[in-house]
Amino acid sequence: MTASTGREAIDTLESTPGVSIVLMDIMMPEMDGYQTMQVIRENPALWRLPIIALTAKAMKGDREKCLEAGASDYLAKPVNTEQLLSSLRMWLHR
Repeated sequence: MTASTGREAIDTLESTPGVSIVLMDIMMPEMDGYQTMQVIRENPALWRLPIIALTAKAMKGDREKCLEAGASDYLAKPVNTEQLLSSLRMWLHR
């Protein structure tokens, strides 16, 4: 499943039970990834859902900001395939 905006991501997660993991782009229209993750984490049913934040900015402090907003993990773009697969394996194994 894909969503183009934060609101669309939230609506999709709330209406689609069984989602195992989310890859969250930080730079989205309307609601950015930080805001979207905060709203997702407010939903008790989605509190433990693994969210891997992805950002192209990759500036100092981005990792901490993503984790504070509710991300489980963080990867900078362009995404290293091995890093992504490792992160997916780790979070899906839990």
